[in-house]
Amino acid sequence: MIKVGIVGGTGYTGAELLRLLAQHPQAQVQILTSRKEAGTRADAFFPHLRGHTDVVFSAPDEAALRACDLVFFATPHGTAMQMAPALVRAGVRVIDLSADFRLVDPSIFSQWYGMPHACPELLAEAVYGLPEVNRQAIREARIVANPGCYPTAVQLALLPLLQAGVIHRNGIIADCKSGVSGAGRELRLGSLYGEAADSFKAYGVSGHRHWPEIAQGLTQIAGAPVGATFVPHLLPLIRGIHATVYARLTSAGTDLQTVFESAYENEPFVDVMPAGSHPETRSVRAANVCRIAPHLAPDGETVVVLSVIDNLVKGASGQALQNLNLMFGLDERAGLSAPPLSP
Repeated sequence: MIKVGIVGGTGYTGAELLRLLAQHPQAQVQILTSRKEAGTRADAFFPHLRGHTDVVFSAPDEAALRACDLVFFATPHGTAMQMAPALVRAGVRVIDLSADFRLVDPSIFSQWYGMPHACPELLAEAVYGLPEVNRQAIREARIVANPGCYPTAVQLALLPLLQAGVIHRNGIIADCKSGVSGAGRELRLGSLYGEAADSFKAYGVSGHRHWPEIAQGLTQIAGAPVGATFVPHLLPLIRGIHATVYARLTSAGTDLQTVFESAYENEPFVDVMPAGSHPETRSVRAANVCRIAPHLAPDGETVVVLSVIDNLVKGASGQALQNLNLMFGLDERAGLSAPPLSP
């Protein structure tokens, strides 16, 4: 049995990790940390988990975490990079759900997150955990940077097109919408029901922290710089991301459906829907799946890709569990086979 620790277990991603790991056949949570909730049973803090876990919150303890096989960091930015080096040196594998290890260049991290990187030497070996791109490297990694939710939806929408070289690398537009759970569980004015309900707005237009991650990932996929505009929006729903991505074809007549079906033929968590489909966020609720549908605009030159994920699952904790499975040589689908919820 793989011994798992979760640092920072009181947020939405921590709760999702607990929920998903409760049904994992070969991994078990040994340590769940929270300074504030130390001594509290997880199923008392998260009543929906009653009968599925008996783990108790404890204060972070490096010695205890070193006894784990793998530690997830479901913490605010800046925490994992302080604690991860000692764990990795002790032979513990790490999956970080924050942004601490996503950006290859430490100066870009400092620019967007307002703090110097604490361990650039470990950052240099961290593997970006998008399995559809880095599957083999994830298997061998000591530390994996779990992708952000928006970057996951956008990169999966563009990967087949960039790999096939059928779109121009400049002028790409990623018009994305997220539910309020993407802002986390902390009390914030904009996430309150009375502020978010019956409304719809853009934010971060002049620069969002997920932008450099998207640019970095698309450049890796394409093998050359990619020019894209990313605009996030807040939807009055709890879970879900809908990315509508626009790009210009290099030549008319591209069979978009074949391009996408060929690219994702063997991917267990990407569902290329039938031609003409319009995937909905509710079709992926609580599931580790990205549903995608490419469309050709009436001008015959613009491709429109619709990409939907659950921001807490394929956009966070589910993808993290998918990475654990890869790192320990397990079936990639272990603990992640439950169908989506509806309604």
